[in-house]
Amino acid sequence: MASISNNEIKKVKSLSQKKFRDELGLFVVEGEKMVEEALNSDMTVEKVYRAAEIGSDAMSRMSALSSPSPALAVVRKPSDIYVDDASDLDRVISSGGLFLALDSIRDPGNLGTILRIADWFGIEAVFAARDTVDIFNPKVVQATMGAVFRVKMHYVDLHELSRMFLDKGGRIFGTFLDGENMYGKQLDNGEQAPAMIVIGNESVGISDAMGTLVTDRLYIPPYPSDQPGSESLNAAIATAITVAEFRRRLYR
Repeated sequence: MASISNNEIKKVKSLSQKKFRDELGLFVVEGEKMVEEALNSDMTVEKVYRAAEIGSDAMSRMSALSSPSPALAVVRKPSDIYVDDASDLDRVISSGGLFLALDSIRDPGNLGTILRIADWFGIEAVFAARDTVDIFNPKVVQATMGAVFRVKMHYVDLHELSRMFLDKGGRIFGTFLDGENMYGKQLDNGEQAPAMIVIGNESVGISDAMGTLVTDRLYIPPYPSDQPGSESLNAAIATAITVAEFRRRLYR
């Protein structure tokens, strides 16, 4: 059985905290499938640990899961996740397509699910306000089910980026309680100019500052339309409904 030092175990365990992920430029993935996804991705896998090799006790001490998995990998974070100048993303949006913008999503499960949705529906890239939960948070990584390795995500000043979209003649969509019924609205998948869907914070929705930049205010109607039940939809569920309708228009 391979030996592993206490210092190495502590280093891996420390990556459950954002402070150390940022300091070391690393994050952790757990599970056979996730490790395989990491190895098959463009990201750099620094090391793979297997319980069969290091022992279940050592794996348990490194794991962020209540029931440690048989495999764990330490992966280097991509260098382009955090973008200081939105103009650096010009090459990303210039070819058009449909994008997502996350306006302060705070729940790890929501972010992970949104990335899975983006992966499923072929979203060009996901942009996030700087106070959005960290994509490399262990709960986010697990919730993506591998989408973290396929979906391009960038933390950026959303206001600056939105103005770039508008300068290119693009449209910015967002869901609001006073918006137009989404199912009767002309939608745009970014065929002529880049299009972006803004997903609001779980508690307050789209911020006032971002709201002023939205060109098309959408509303997801309940059924029956005159008998709303819940006050609102979960952010990830609203994302799935909205993106699915955008993509459905491509097949009409």
